[in-house]
Amino acid sequence: MFRVIALCALLFLPAAVVTPATAQQGKPASNVESENSIRNRKNAWTVGIASGQLEGLYPRFAAEIARVLDDGDNLRVLPFLAYGAASNVEDLLYLRGVDVAFTQSDVLEYYRTQLKVSNLQNRISYLMRLYTTEVHILARKDIRSLEDLRGKKVSFGPPGNSAALTGPVVLERLNIPVEMLLIDHSAGLEQLRKGEIAALVRVVGKPVDYFTKIPAEWGLHFVPIRGAKVLDDIYAFGELTSTDYPSLVPKGESVDTIAVPTVLAVFNWPRNSDRYARLQKFTNTLFEKWDRFQQPPFHPKWREVNLAADVPGWTRSPLSEAALKNVAPAAGGDQKAFDAFLAQSQGARALPAAEREKLFRDFMSWRAQQNQR
Repeated sequence: MFRVIALCALLFLPAAVVTPATAQQGKPASNVESENSIRNRKNAWTVGIASGQLEGLYPRFAAEIARVLDDGDNLRVLPFLAYGAASNVEDLLYLRGVDVAFTQSDVLEYYRTQLKVSNLQNRISYLMRLYTTEVHILARKDIRSLEDLRGKKVSFGPPGNSAALTGPVVLERLNIPVEMLLIDHSAGLEQLRKGEIAALVRVVGKPVDYFTKIPAEWGLHFVPIRGAKVLDDIYAFGELTSTDYPSLVPKGESVDTIAVPTVLAVFNWPRNSDRYARLQKFTNTLFEKWDRFQQPPFHPKWREVNLAADVPGWTRSPLSEAALKNVAPAAGGDQKAFDAFLAQSQGARALPAAEREKLFRDFMSWRAQQNQR
């Protein structure tokens, strides 16, 4: 078998500029650059990012990073279409040309429990925590809780997708064994509608058409994930509301769930290495140009990002630590405002991490609305 790696940047970035050398159409020139020189120049400051499937958010975010950071041969970012969160970490570890990878916060737990790799946190670290995606567990009416899924057939989508990573981690921690099916999302929904399986799991940013288009007469609903403190060290708080899914959630109500933070991960290269130097330039430029991502036409989920946010179980890259200090006055503005808001509204009461995360997202949404006005 062989693997075709597509550059998703080609879908979003401007066409290549024709240089005088290429315009010569093969005519001899007096000062022709050697091929070795061209090869070295092209590779010196090129950074590869493993993103994900084309229909997801990873390629969109990767392409927008490439657009903002592009500086020709001084810094060029090449996004790769890849398989997804778990596979991206494998690419980061072993695939030539991959320096940065989009993944999920629970990938370390997945590698430890499912793949039996225990030292991954010493080999990779994170530059920043990005947006969160919610866990959706859709089930028949007779399934009222996660416990009702014990021993039953549950679809987690095709191999390599986010639900196939997160689902086993969540259910194993809750000690709820199920018969795991790895089938296409469309096929899974059809089997659920016919009563052939008990539930299906997807991990996507709400709302998504896959669920909004389900008619109420099918009698399906979301199963809540609540009070599961064994999950708090990995996941954030999330909820699915009637506004998000009017045909699946009763009007004015909401369903508690968990949210999975997206992580921009890097390999821990030695400080004196060429790869470390590339990542250093990439990281510094990303943080320096951070304000560009907060404006249209870039994806609105950029405005949910708190540069200072930690990722439970992960170690922040020293490159990120240094870059964050350099842009602290600008990048830390939202965090300082949020801290002041908490001090005024909550007093000395300490908030659980999940509740604090939800409040921060609500606060950032409110700030974005105020800025637009």
